[in-house]
Amino acid sequence: MDLHKTFVAVQDASRKLLMLSDNEINQVLLAVADAAIEKTAVILSENQRDLNRMDPSDPKYDRLKLTEARLQDIAADIRKVATLPSPLGRILKENILPNGLKIKRVSVPFGVIGIIYEARPNVSFDVFSLCFKSGNACILKGGSDADYSNRAIIRIIHEVLQRFGVDPHVVELLPADREATTELLHANGYVDLIIPRGSSSLINFVRQNATIPVIETGAGVCHAYFDRYGDVNIGASIINNAKTRRVSVCNALDCLIIDMDCLADLPDLCLPLHLSNVVIYADQPAYNALQGKYPTELLHLATEDSYGKEFLDYKMSIKTVMSMQEAMGHIRQYSSKHSECIITEDKERAEWFCREVDAACVYVNAPTSFTDGAQFGLGAEIGISTQKLHARGPMALEEITTYKWIVEGTGQTRK
Repeated sequence: MDLHKTFVAVQDASRKLLMLSDNEINQVLLAVADAAIEKTAVILSENQRDLNRMDPSDPKYDRLKLTEARLQDIAADIRKVATLPSPLGRILKENILPNGLKIKRVSVPFGVIGIIYEARPNVSFDVFSLCFKSGNACILKGGSDADYSNRAIIRIIHEVLQRFGVDPHVVELLPADREATTELLHANGYVDLIIPRGSSSLINFVRQNATIPVIETGAGVCHAYFDRYGDVNIGASIINNAKTRRVSVCNALDCLIIDMDCLADLPDLCLPLHLSNVVIYADQPAYNALQGKYPTELLHLATEDSYGKEFLDYKMSIKTVMSMQEAMGHIRQYSSKHSECIITEDKERAEWFCREVDAACVYVNAPTSFTDGAQFGLGAEIGISTQKLHARGPMALEEITTYKWIVEGTGQTRK
């Protein structure tokens, strides 16, 4: 498959985007939000076609599913993006050199951003809104699981763009096949940045095969450490919310780490979990503490494979440690550097944890479920970056801009 014409058209559209005012951009975004609600029936009908092809027990099923409430939330996020200040044209640094040259660093779009993602049709709306607001054209490569949903969403966006006289090539959806992925990863000269969203296997494939710069949005292997100075009531609430709010998302809790001195509190910490039928894989000390106090059919002994695993399901592991150093060592060994949490009433230990734990987001007495662009006040997100170059954590408007230097002189020449 030759997608060269598509890449050329998107690149050309990206240049036209630079001519739009922020007000014009915002008007389009508000219209897209309205259209998402007005076309709810169409979107849900196409989404059902995708759902019919997937086993409801598949962890990706919840990610794939759209509902009226979720579309309302998506529209609200788009409207939020429209209210945010433009990330473009900001003077990041300026100075007058001794020779009189005026030099400043100004924020600009990347140009064309390619997004590769799996069974998450909400990403189509999120990516478009953030890229459009930041002056970037985008090329979307969704998974086959969500193809009906994605195509319905892009058709609706294209209708709005055409109504406003905006080149619809500012957002394009590629075919849902592997050949399109390969071509996108090698679209040098047309695509400026690739961002993968999905499983660790997808991210690894993109990183290993792309010839274009990549920002990784890594899988979320998230831990909560219940410190010896933790509050049991707060801990039970945090653990339950982090695990059961939405098990299919990357900020869901995968492993509870507990201080040996707190094992007597473990049944209370896990009490709310059985209401959601959470399967627990506990090491021997934790297993002993829970035996007879947690449903037998939901309690299993952990193996080495129980750790460092993103479950994306109603499943969780428990690790018992003798010290905070051991807890942080376990996180260091198994973390994906996404989101980590400590539950403690000791301020110094909380500060120590925040200083030592290497992750994009570190929480004190709050669940990892808050790792989200909208929750951080960013409107929406492209993804959660787990790398350290350019962007880290929820990626929104600022993270999908770069900068250029503008130098003004009065005829100076260099010796």
